[in-house]
Amino acid sequence: MSRAWIEFIQSQFLPWRLGYLSGVRSGVECKILSIDDETGACSLLVRYPAGWSAPGNALTVADELFVLEGGLTIGDRAYTDHAFAHFPPGFATGHWATQRGAVVLEFFSGRPERAAAAMQYDERQLVLHLDALGAEYTGNFHPEFPPGAGRKILYQDPETLDTTWLLGTMPLRWAERAEVHPTVEEMYLIAGEVHGNRGVMRPGAYFWRPAAKPHGPYGTQTGNLYLFRTQGGQLSTTYVEPEHAFHWWPKYDPVLPPELIPYAGEVPPTAKRW
Repeated sequence: MSRAWIEFIQSQFLPWRLGYLSGVRSGVECKILSIDDETGACSLLVRYPAGWSAPGNALTVADELFVLEGGLTIGDRAYTDHAFAHFPPGFATGHWATQRGAVVLEFFSGRPERAAAAMQYDERQLVLHLDALGAEYTGNFHPEFPPGAGRKILYQDPETLDTTWLLGTMPLRWAERAEVHPTVEEMYLIAGEVHGNRGVMRPGAYFWRPAAKPHGPYGTQTGNLYLFRTQGGQLSTTYVEPEHAFHWWPKYDPVLPPELIPYAGEVPPTAKRW
């Protein structure tokens, strides 16, 4: 994979771009969180304006979405706050529209392009509609994981085992050890704050971390809600001693590619989410 290590950027500082999705979603604005220079796979914050609509279509790549604010109608289904979908390549979604507008996280598995026509698709990869508010939390998913957190699995690829999930943690929770994973790990912070080895993340924080990079330990005073994605196989965790012991209010010390350095910064607790 040819994405740069990003850890972390507050998406509030990134510019809205009109036209990036013009080939598949004309008239919407995007913030590019990260992009694969080789395949065109990308992670985006997409803003659909009130009154927007577009014909349904099939794409040549998978489209995974999570609604952060507002609502969309796709086909005959309503996608409101915390709704999730995973549309595989070739799946014809039906008409898209929004009355009041929406802000959506979208993840495309390659360069977003329309398919010439609806194609055969892998039904195992289809999550037509999932209301994350109603999804169940799982318990402790690793025997050494500090208690006080739970996961809601949104999607797992049947072949690659790449996974998307929500992680919720309790207030006043912190850990003492760092973690290492054999997979890429991608995160967008939906709510709460996180104190870690790269600074204090607030809602809108985003990272794309390559495999085998030690990270943490982390803590939160407010509790938080994250959206995580992993790529490159089954997620597993090895706990290691950190380079620095956990402490509250760490200094912002990001790892960013050159093009994102102008957008680096911390946001106050009262900052808008986007």
